This record gives sequence, structure tokens and C-alpha cells, in this order.
Amino acid sequence: MGAKEKKALKKNSKKVTSSQLSNDKESADFLPLDGGPRRKLPEQKERRNTATVLYIGRIPHGFYEKEMEAYFSQFGTIKRLRIARNKKTGKSKHYGFIEFADPEVAEVVAECMHNYLLFEHLLQVYLIPPEHVHPKLWKGFNYRYKPLDKVQIERKRQNKERTLEEHKKVVEKILKRGQKRQKMIEAAGLDYECPEIVAGVQSAPKRIKFDED
Repeated sequence: MGAKEKKALKKNSKKVTSSQLSNDKESADFLPLDGGPRRKLPEQKERRNTATVLYIGRIPHGFYEKEMEAYFSQFGTIKRLRIARNKKTGKSKHYGFIEFADPEVAEVVAECMHNYLLFEHLLQVYLIPPEHVHPKLWKGFNYRYKPLDKVQIERKRQNKERTLEEHKKVVEKILKRGQKRQKMIEAAGLDYECPEIVAGVQSAPKRIKFDED
């Protein structure tokens, strides 16, 4: 090969490498530091938020279902709302769940209301992914729990009319407790006698009527 042919081959090789580099630059996203071929990152699809259920913690006293629904409805449409309550007393456990119709609204509420100061309480608001929502989460969400009045139930139990047999059983229990108490007093070295309990039924004292004057 002559000198002219060698020069022509060098020019052609330079043109090919420059065109390859330009094509690689357009197709590749970055060059590896260790060398080697250029790489292109895989296209990442934007993940759309589908969570519509929010966990709300540290709910202050007095901020219940009606107040929460009136307050959070300014963000968007509320589908369901529930506050965890004690089954016996009906008192709030200071946490609950709320579901919005639009996932974008739920995301905005989580961003705006997290660590929001309300009645000296910092609300804790988190999005719950759909796969982590328990299937029984909304069981009884619209049920207004009314706790039992234990005082009234106990009053009825104590004031009910008893038969003679039931009355005898009650008196026997009282006498047994009195004997046990007397033994404990004697064991402690105290000189004290408990008053005797009359087993009979005493008539109620007559009420004294006073004149209006």
C-alpha cells in the first residue's frame, strides 16, 4: 500500500468512529467509568398513586366523626370515615381512618395535614397502600356505638324483688363474710367484736311528715 492509500484509510476510519460516537451519544444515557460500551437507562414509568385510605393518629378529644367529616370534606369527597372506639366504654382511642373518592386528594391531605397542630395535638397522617388495607377495616364504620349504662343495670339488679330462697342465700353470704372478718381480726390480735347481723327482714321506718308551716 502506498502512502496515499494509507491516508485515505485513516480519514475513512475517523469519519466512521465520529459518526458512531455521535449515534452512541444520542442513544446512550451515560458512559461507564471503567470503559466499555455506552449504556442506556431503562425507561421508568411514572407510578400513579392509587391509595385513597389515610391513617390519622393523635386525634384530640372532642374531634370526633362529625367534626372530622366537616373538616376534611373541604379537601374533597369523603367515602367512609371511622374512629377506633373502646367496645365497653365507647370512648375514642385517638386514631382513625378516612377514605377519599380521589387518590390525588388523599395524597394532598397526607402532605398538608401531617404534623398539623390541632387542639395542642400534632396529627399523624399517613397514606395506606391498597394492598395493606385490611378487608374488615370498614366493618361497622357507620355504626354509632352507645355504651351501656352500668349504673342503671346494677341499680335494677340490686332493686329487683327476690324470693325467700334468694333472700336466704344473700343473708348466708353476708354471715359468712362476717365470720371470716371476725377470724381475721382475732388473728391480728385485736380485741374487737363485730356487731351481730339480724337475719330477719326488718320493716322500713315510717316517714315523718312535716307541716308546711
